[in-house]
Amino acid sequence: MKRILIFLSLLALTSSVFARDFHISKKGNDANNGLKTSPFLTIQKAADIAVEGDTITVHEGIYRERVDPKEGGTSNFSRIVYQAAEGEKVVIKGSEIVNTWKPYKGDTWTATVSNELFHGYNPYATLLVGDGFKQTGIQHHIGEVFLNGKALFEQNSLAEVENPVECKWAVDRASSLYAWHSEVKDGKTIFWANFRGINPNKELVEITARKACFYPSQTGRNYITVRGFEMTQSANMWCPGSAEQEAVLGTNWSRGWVIENNRISNSKCSGISLGKDRATGQNEALKQPKKPLAVTFNEVIFSVIHAGWSKAKIGSHVVRNNVVFDCGEAGIVAAFGGIYSQICNNLIYRIYTRRNFTGGAMAGIKLMGAIGTLVKDNIIYDTYCGIWLDWAVQDCRFTQNVLYNNDQYDFHNEVDHGPLMMDHNLFLSKEGVSTMSRSQGAAFVHDLMLGRTKNISIMGRWTPYFFPHSTIVRGVSPIYGGDNRYCNNLFIGEKGEPDVSHNRQIKNNLDINSGLSSLNKMPYKTLAEGNIFYNGAEPYKDEKNSLVVKNFVPTVELTEIEQGVIVKTTLDDSFEKVNTRVINTKMLGETIISLSNFEDVDGAPYNFNTDFYGNKRNEIHPLPGPFENLKPGVNTFTFIHP
Repeated sequence: MKRILIFLSLLALTSSVFARDFHISKKGNDANNGLKTSPFLTIQKAADIAVEGDTITVHEGIYRERVDPKEGGTSNFSRIVYQAAEGEKVVIKGSEIVNTWKPYKGDTWTATVSNELFHGYNPYATLLVGDGFKQTGIQHHIGEVFLNGKALFEQNSLAEVENPVECKWAVDRASSLYAWHSEVKDGKTIFWANFRGINPNKELVEITARKACFYPSQTGRNYITVRGFEMTQSANMWCPGSAEQEAVLGTNWSRGWVIENNRISNSKCSGISLGKDRATGQNEALKQPKKPLAVTFNEVIFSVIHAGWSKAKIGSHVVRNNVVFDCGEAGIVAAFGGIYSQICNNLIYRIYTRRNFTGGAMAGIKLMGAIGTLVKDNIIYDTYCGIWLDWAVQDCRFTQNVLYNNDQYDFHNEVDHGPLMMDHNLFLSKEGVSTMSRSQGAAFVHDLMLGRTKNISIMGRWTPYFFPHSTIVRGVSPIYGGDNRYCNNLFIGEKGEPDVSHNRQIKNNLDINSGLSSLNKMPYKTLAEGNIFYNGAEPYKDEKNSLVVKNFVPTVELTEIEQGVIVKTTLDDSFEKVNTRVINTKMLGETIISLSNFEDVDGAPYNFNTDFYGNKRNEIHPLPGPFENLKPGVNTFTFIHP
């Protein structure tokens, strides 16, 4: 071991001796040598020549380009680092300015641009398509028009631009009256836009011209660090788990990236992608429409496996301290490429709020085929679904996340066999569903669940499960339902009907109860103990050592502040009376289908003897819910985002 450490140290020293530090400036020139005193003008110039060990420092300004790394690093000790200069605001935009608008009729203006602006990739000649994607009466293109940083709504015709009608599903319906339409012909793209009385030539109007801001065109660009940038306005395609997952910032089937301290926004579809490549499947359901979607998705999984999907080649990314917002599909998306990764301390909000199309991937964080992934300390709000796990997710942990005001689900666990651990989370959305499980082999430990919950069997969809902590398939199975664990949780029920004004699917959840009663009809039994149920939340039929409180209704208030969110709850002393015990791997047992133990992502056993903040729990009688320092009366907790 000593020799190995010496070798690694020498290797790191050797790399540092030959490492170069390139600088990029809006005052630079690509004919320069890239030194701080003679910087390049474009980031891509440095990306074309950078090799392992090099650092690319970008200075203040707006860079309208798509960065396509030509090389990656070879290890954590020898990376290629792309960074914004400390204390300087660096913005990478996938858009171009249009300031040649002419009045057309009423509030509608028109402008024409040459297709040369798009360098062979015209977003306004490319329809938004993909497995699971559904148009909603509009033939959506992947391009967007922005007025002062806010996307307008595309329409099918000029007449609909001149006389726009509110999108009834949009969270902000009034904003949908700002409309646009385009036509491509004779080497040009013509735009019409209704700016609602605003002169666009006196404001900032931009159109997306690139599919990404930072995204390698080739796979296997490993060990890259991207930090400190603002990236916005990209025209990327729909991101199902059965296709290449483009985004504002993406890894394209690589290994070992660090994505930190960035602000990502205004993607047509997804903000950050750790997703799959194109070669292992590209919208296979569209190619094989007679097959069930579940069959083609499984075919993609086996294609990924045959291509060498493993910890040695893919994943192990770190995504931390980023802010992701105003994306049309997902904040962070990862199909298969997110294995053994860490997604920690990110702020994700306003995802899929325009609702002008729909599909099966809209979430703050959407994971498919995730194995050994840690999702921790994220704040996610104002989305359709906070965290969505879908298709062969296993051996992952979701801990200390705060989710609220998500109007479909806070947490959706779909067609997975476990083991999966959800502990010390706050699921605080009342209008939709706090937790929806269409899976088996999941554990919820020391969570706070506000609102409705449900568990469902899905016998018609067979999905793979794996040997513990590996990408080796052990078998395939439908979702029988049950075989879950609910231990030491705090449930606060929600009565009455939810708001369905901008939610197409929530009507299917109107019969969902609070608590665990939906588990009663599942074929596999569930371990449930040490839970407390308020305000009509119901226990599981075979619950042990839990308490139902009928004569007290807790209050939960959320206050958003500039630095984060404050959660204030008022409780009686009932939570002190629940008979609990410390939860650990041994007592959680083995999952029925995947034959695996509940273990941390590194294989270490669980022993939940500390709370959300790391405070030591009572070893004999730990309190239910995320916090050990609860007290009767008012409790206030502050959560700070990046």
